[in-house]
Amino acid sequence: MRKDRNFNAMGIFKKDKLQIINFQSYGNTTRLYARGRAIEDENIDLDQKGIFNLMQNTWKRFETDEIKNSLVKITFSNGHTVEGKTDNDGYYLIDEHVEGLQSLANDEGWVNFELSFANTKLKREILLQNRFPGEMLIPSIHAKFGVISDIDDTILHTGVVSSLKWKVIINTMFKRATKRLQLEGASDFYTKLHQGKTGQEANPIFYVSHSPWNLYRYLELFLKTNNFPKGPILLRSMASFKRRSKSDEKPQKQKEINNLLKAYPDLPFILIGDSGEKDGDIYQEVSTLFPGRIKAIYLRSVNHSKRMKRVENLFSDFKDIPFLMVNKTEEAIEHAKKNGFI
Repeated sequence: MRKDRNFNAMGIFKKDKLQIINFQSYGNTTRLYARGRAIEDENIDLDQKGIFNLMQNTWKRFETDEIKNSLVKITFSNGHTVEGKTDNDGYYLIDEHVEGLQSLANDEGWVNFELSFANTKLKREILLQNRFPGEMLIPSIHAKFGVISDIDDTILHTGVVSSLKWKVIINTMFKRATKRLQLEGASDFYTKLHQGKTGQEANPIFYVSHSPWNLYRYLELFLKTNNFPKGPILLRSMASFKRRSKSDEKPQKQKEINNLLKAYPDLPFILIGDSGEKDGDIYQEVSTLFPGRIKAIYLRSVNHSKRMKRVENLFSDFKDIPFLMVNKTEEAIEHAKKNGFI
């Protein structure tokens, strides 16, 4: 068992406080699908300046100390409670049937709740008096469609397709979230899609990425700073990186997309990604698995001629669903207007 790194004035080991981090998730009128992680508080300040502080925060984001096999409780505003349990990595996933969730949602479809450690005898100090905010999204009854968007090189410059892999590390790890650049006009386009043609549709936006859950708060701050519509951020655990390298299992991102379409069988979706990685392949397969459910596919152009050519060939005979290779956001906005999305 590791020793805590912090010491108090008497030279005795000081234990970090405990916390629960809620990952904004989604559900429907009778389904609660809540996820998050219970870990020790590492005192990460995402807006700290200076290379040393940035490197230290990067280390803290990945050198987390999880609270494994611990009961957590969700309490809704009407007093109803649901319990779940963290796994060996401190993650919890509560997938339960709960009646009356729609009545707890605000106009945008967000349901607020409170998280807490069910066991209050952990012999450790718990932050926020063991009352942690959480929320999940139930798409509005006015929504005409949902949007599922990649993050890396779709709305956020990351350099994923760069042959200089150190650029990815620098961009992702050593730049403050508040200083990261969005791709030009992306937040404006997503806001228009969220508002829809009437301006009042509250179409849900779901953000998916191959990034690990360790970067959740970093990406959440980036989206908020750049005025993107609020929406669930769906990432993957570090353990899935090892599993994927040893099997033919589908990428976690594709599993999340499939889960979304299954969760909302009456809601069509627009898929947005980039042409640098496997988004085109994933989106084509999704459209085949869920016929009639995809309204359009948008793929951002990337500065990589071979990958661009591969995607162009991939979609050369793809005629059933509106498709656009996006060089500038204005092109996507115009396309969305012509198709009646905005």
